[in-house]
Amino acid sequence: MRLYNTVYLLLFVYIVAALIFWGISLENQNKSIYELEGMILKRTVDSVQHPALYETRIAELERRRTMGVKQYMGEGGTFLLVILVGAGVVWTSFRRSVRLSRQQNNFMLSVTHELKSPIAAMKLNLQTLEKHNLDTEKRNLLIERCIKEANRLNDLCNNMLFASQIEGRQYVQSKETFNFSDLVEDSVMDYASRYPQRFEEDIMPGCKINGDRIMLQMAINNLLENAVKYAPGKPIQVKLELEGDQIQLQIKDEGPGIPDEEKKKIFNKFYRVGNEESRKAKGTGLGLYLTCKIISQHKGKINAKDNKPTGSIFEVCLPAA
Repeated sequence: MRLYNTVYLLLFVYIVAALIFWGISLENQNKSIYELEGMILKRTVDSVQHPALYETRIAELERRRTMGVKQYMGEGGTFLLVILVGAGVVWTSFRRSVRLSRQQNNFMLSVTHELKSPIAAMKLNLQTLEKHNLDTEKRNLLIERCIKEANRLNDLCNNMLFASQIEGRQYVQSKETFNFSDLVEDSVMDYASRYPQRFEEDIMPGCKINGDRIMLQMAINNLLENAVKYAPGKPIQVKLELEGDQIQLQIKDEGPGIPDEEKKKIFNKFYRVGNEESRKAKGTGLGLYLTCKIISQHKGKINAKDNKPTGSIFEVCLPAA
């Protein structure tokens, strides 16, 4: 990367320097031609005997010199502008490719961890069930843990599959009018069963929406999973209400929060706050990206705000049916 930047900068400086040198050379050549033609004019036309003719020829030489200067200055300026635009496009494209490559590398690292962790946990639980004659309570606990890890794998696979379908424009969005309040209630109940005593809900009943039930279910699950992941052991508040013709959903957590400069970046594909090596909460960087895509396709808005004194608030606004 550093070598490429150095070579790119040196090449750019060389091209600009060559263009400037070319312009100076043309100016010197134009000046030499003007002086030579002036000397020839003095020898061929007597300025004393024919002053009018001499002044006319001098004016013509001045006009030709001025036109030459304008011509090579215009061509040189246009060429320089093209070089600057081309260099900017190449540099921007390269930086974007490097950034995407790094994000994809982080994505592969996190996906590997996300896949191996639940698989290893389920394998250990199943091996324990196989080797030991456990009582009913312990068996149920291990089975429950296996189901929890299987749900994690299922959510991860759904996110990856859905992201691929959105990028390839293969997913056909369905439209139906349904009770959005019941959808949110079901999602919260599912997560509350997996993470007891974590959720506080204030859901207004009867909020109806026209959209894709599966897509909106995934968006809600991603927001709940995000809150659980980044605020471990802390309470999570879910509030749903109808204001005019808009449905507002708020999911509040008491985690570390999100810096202001990263609030807009978190909805980018593969983007995650911090470095992959330093962050504790694992993920793929697809959840919020998909959620933002889904909300946008339903003509809604999503944004992240600070939850005072600590934490984050994800606010979703959708048009009611």
